[in-house]
Amino acid sequence: MPSDPRDAPSSGRFEGREHVLPVRIYYEDTDFTGVVYHANYLRYFERGRSDTLRAAGISHTDLLEGDTPTAFTVVRMEIDFRRPARIDDALEVRTVYERIRGPRMFIRQRLLRGDELLCEAVVEAACIDLSGRPARPSRRLLERMAPVIGGPDA
Repeated sequence: MPSDPRDAPSSGRFEGREHVLPVRIYYEDTDFTGVVYHANYLRYFERGRSDTLRAAGISHTDLLEGDTPTAFTVVRMEIDFRRPARIDDALEVRTVYERIRGPRMFIRQRLLRGDELLCEAVVEAACIDLSGRPARPSRRLLERMAPVIGGPDA
């Protein structure tokens, strides 16, 4: 296992501010017709958000082991399903952390098959302490994310 989370091969890559994570659709992701089950889109978007952080140098383990342990929770998600993903598709989850305001992060995500938009989501996540109360993101997280969100407005 790589010691630096940015070295993880599954972390995807940045194209400017947008993080790109390749995803392959397997049999286990689909219903009996070979179409992706709707709840699995949430999983792909979660992977995109987590790997964006990882590629920026932030791991969930680091957040939990810091001086003030924190985690994230999704507080709002709006999803538009456009077209179905199917077994064996090679897709990309594209994630942009648009801004951070206090404990809240505002994120836009898209799932594409080539140039074809399959699904998109608008996500609001909150940084919380281990008791579940809102907490400001750590200085380290803000510094690491600044290049890909254009600087925090926290």
